[in-house]
Amino acid sequence: MTPGSDPIRITRGQGGEVEVTGPYDAFAADLLRRAGFLFQPVLRGYWVRFPFDLGRDWENEHATWAADMLTAARYPVHLDPGLRVEPPRTAPPAHPVAMTAQAPPGRRPR
Repeated sequence: MTPGSDPIRITRGQGGEVEVTGPYDAFAADLLRRAGFLFQPVLRGYWVRFPFDLGRDWENEHATWAADMLTAARYPVHLDPGLRVEPPRTAPPAHPVAMTAQAPPGRRPR
């Protein structure tokens, strides 16, 4: 893939299915399969989609995972905003832990 090429698009279709369109190579196809996408042969290539009826939460999580894997592999990716799952926010610790010097295990402090 070249930097200026069209992105791999992960979208929810009119029928509610999550599908992939755009250019992808063999490595990107492997990443999509790992995320749970199926490759259904059609007249011109493949229809790349999730299996039906797995639930929106599962579809959203796996679509986000696929987009994150493709992005990490430096593919241009467009993920529909409705599919993006935000990571859970964690609260900072209530009391910051101070760093103190400690003796290594098995030794007495001086």
